[in-house]
Amino acid sequence: MKKTSTRLADGRELIYYDAVDDQVRDAVDRRPLDPTVTTSEVRRDPLLGDSVAIASHRQGRIYHPPANECPLCPSSGDRLSEIPDSSYDVVVFENRFPSLAGDSGRCEVVCFTSDHDASFADLTEAQAGLVLEAWTDRTAELSHLPSVQQVFCFENRGAEIGVTLGHPHGQIYGYPFTTPRTALMLRSLAAHKEATGGQNLFDEVVARELADGSRVVLTGEHWVAFVPYAAHWPYEVHLYPRRRVPDLLGLDEDARTEFPQVYLELLRRFDRIFDGPDGGKEETEGKEGAGEPPTPYIAAWHQAPFGPLEEFEGVNRDDFALHLELFTIRRTSGKLKFLAGSESGMNVFINDVPPESAAQRLREVAST
Repeated sequence: MKKTSTRLADGRELIYYDAVDDQVRDAVDRRPLDPTVTTSEVRRDPLLGDSVAIASHRQGRIYHPPANECPLCPSSGDRLSEIPDSSYDVVVFENRFPSLAGDSGRCEVVCFTSDHDASFADLTEAQAGLVLEAWTDRTAELSHLPSVQQVFCFENRGAEIGVTLGHPHGQIYGYPFTTPRTALMLRSLAAHKEATGGQNLFDEVVARELADGSRVVLTGEHWVAFVPYAAHWPYEVHLYPRRRVPDLLGLDEDARTEFPQVYLELLRRFDRIFDGPDGGKEETEGKEGAGEPPTPYIAAWHQAPFGPLEEFEGVNRDDFALHLELFTIRRTSGKLKFLAGSESGMNVFINDVPPESAAQRLREVAST
């Protein structure tokens, strides 16, 4: 992998990640951009104890532009985009409309491919491996920023999720705090460690799923994917490396090599969940799923915070288990799972699809 860092016309950093070492990246951003001005502010809720980012400048961000005006495609002739070069493998750059900036953290965009009409599932294993390298490198770099305590790599796919740009891309957030979801995991981890005399909760969860088997979706030599026992979403898969590590930096070469095979297969299965009459069960009986749009999903890497963990007594970074959570908000063909009163008002999820049934469906749509 070759890494080339440059600056856009408004001063934001852009980094090319290339599969070949002799690739030259010297294109200049020719756009007449003013320096980026952001209004990001993090406010803490005194009752819930969590934090909210206030970012009014994001109201003016680009919203569903036509394909020929996509800001994530390479620049071509007089059509200038966020990427100055005429081609790229993987690109990461500072978000022009960040939710977090300056002392409040950092937000970056990750473009997985220059092909506007592709998706992550369309990548080759080599391309997916390069994205993994980019995620890992950015995790390392952002962890050194004084304003960042936790690094979150994720992808939103599909208009139903709220994606405003159709080009295959993800984001990386560098939070200035430990996120509420991670804090919940760390509290459970600490309580279990104390109650069991040092046993690791993540290890036990993975071991139980493997022993039960009914919710396992696929396994590799170095990775295991399963629908969790108490899944929140209709189709939700958690992907763990078999050897516990706290973050992407901890993955060994064998796990890195196998990851693209496993992850691409998971994504391709997600796109086949609702194909055919079985995809929607009784609600779509007699209907074919061939016309179903691509499955909307969120893919989220959970990594240990780099900030202090004193409030989680007895827990250190190595106790945390890196894992990826992949889920869709589509509950059946043509129908979405909305977060209504119980979920949005009280954070109590109600799942219409039994986790065992979801796992069975994801096994049924395997490539081989």
